[in-house]
Amino acid sequence: MAATATQAPVASGVRSRPLLLAAVAVCAACGLVYELVLLTLSASLVGGGITQTSLIVAGFVAALGAGALLVKPFLHRPASTFVAVEILLGVVGGLSAVTLYVSFSFYGTSTVVLLVATAVIGVLVGAEVPLLMTLLQTGRAGIDAEGSGKLLADLNAADYAGALLGGLLWPFVLLPLAGQVRGAALTGVVNLLAAAVVAALLLRSQLSPRARRAATAALLLAAAVLAVLLWRAQDIETTARQRLYDDPVVSADRSAYQEIVLTERAGDLRLYLDGDLQFSSRDEHRYTESLVYPALARDPARVLILGGGDGLAARDVLRHPSVAEVVQVELDPAVVQLARTRLAALNAGALDDPRVQVVQDDAFRWLRSPAAAGFDAVVVDMPDPDTPVLGRLYSEEFYGLVAAALAPDGLVSVQAGSPYSTPTAFWRTVSTMEAAGLAPVPYHVHVPSFGDWGFALAQAGSSPPGLGLSPSTPPTRFLDEAVLDAAAVFPTDRPRQRLSPSTLDRPLIVEDMRAGYVG
Repeated sequence: MAATATQAPVASGVRSRPLLLAAVAVCAACGLVYELVLLTLSASLVGGGITQTSLIVAGFVAALGAGALLVKPFLHRPASTFVAVEILLGVVGGLSAVTLYVSFSFYGTSTVVLLVATAVIGVLVGAEVPLLMTLLQTGRAGIDAEGSGKLLADLNAADYAGALLGGLLWPFVLLPLAGQVRGAALTGVVNLLAAAVVAALLLRSQLSPRARRAATAALLLAAAVLAVLLWRAQDIETTARQRLYDDPVVSADRSAYQEIVLTERAGDLRLYLDGDLQFSSRDEHRYTESLVYPALARDPARVLILGGGDGLAARDVLRHPSVAEVVQVELDPAVVQLARTRLAALNAGALDDPRVQVVQDDAFRWLRSPAAAGFDAVVVDMPDPDTPVLGRLYSEEFYGLVAAALAPDGLVSVQAGSPYSTPTAFWRTVSTMEAAGLAPVPYHVHVPSFGDWGFALAQAGSSPPGLGLSPSTPPTRFLDEAVLDAAAVFPTDRPRQRLSPSTLDRPLIVEDMRAGYVG
């Protein structure tokens, strides 16, 4: 709905259009950053699966349309409405991350807040284009169809260019340098600055003195709120984070891949990645010995460890007397750095041992390289597949690459989750290994921090290997032949399931994990 010719023109006429289009690009960049904030928080707080990602994207797009319709009654006052929309967007978007984070920390869920934030931000962003189109046509009497088309082309070009800018700034600048809470708040500040520039330089003639005073007061108040958030963000995050963990947080870091938290109480050191417990120093030896030593039963010389960046698997591999070379493939350098500093006493400095080559890479990608061949043993120590990214590492394609990396007569051991709490995911892993040409033997032990926990030992071919230990196995704290014999027995209330394999095309294991725990 174009503005009438009697309205005051946008300041400086045609010369103002480049500045207004620049403001369009900035606002579009902010709008996309807000959507990426929601997607990032969805992944880090609630797992961010395909369903939730689709709901956020689809909900955001639907809200864009709703915003375009809802703003129609206000198009007769485009200047004041645009400034109001940008102020609201700066505040809502700037506060979105901290609101979601705090609600998750205090109430254990943020889904409702996430959906509400998606809807509100989408509506406000959707209102921008009709308002800007009206502003660009203000004072241009008799504009024809071609002129309208050119205006729309300019507007769309600026809008999409801004979206590209926002899409690049979030993953490469804001998230790694400022984090989610500060990154969203900084984006809100930029949004407010854009609104202030537009109001002061371009739309001043269209705003009444009263509207200018109201806009100035609102901008100052909104800026003050975001300034306080930027100033106190660390304290807010620390308080909210501590509520997620029973024990005191002694270290917290957000890498490019995940949130890394260490807690400690009474000598019990615990590592969490994105809120999921990775080990407790009180009983990690049960898990680590059960994963590592069965794979070393044939006295390997070359061992490949996929994942396990904490260095605990490498520690026990290096204790085996036959091992001459270890290749450790870990995606996140921040975890490796933690292993070499705060965890060095626990892992005995394993990652600095001269026999260990640490490779920073995605395990799936690295397995396709020429270096991934001829290993006498492979230890796969990956986090649970509760996201599509991790689901790749439990796929038929992944285990096929693992099988190809084995030397003849080589063994591979895999952590497979809990056969008691998540039995479908556990047996899905076993079935997927079989589909990839491996012959697995499943087994499970009790790890107090995790409960009943399962693994699979396999070799290439159709006959599973025997489950046992090498006579050269060094002294252990938990695992022996009697424990392994018992570990291969499964109770009747958790029988073997034969399932379709999880693949890249159909990551069924992710849905198995999302189905929740079985009581």
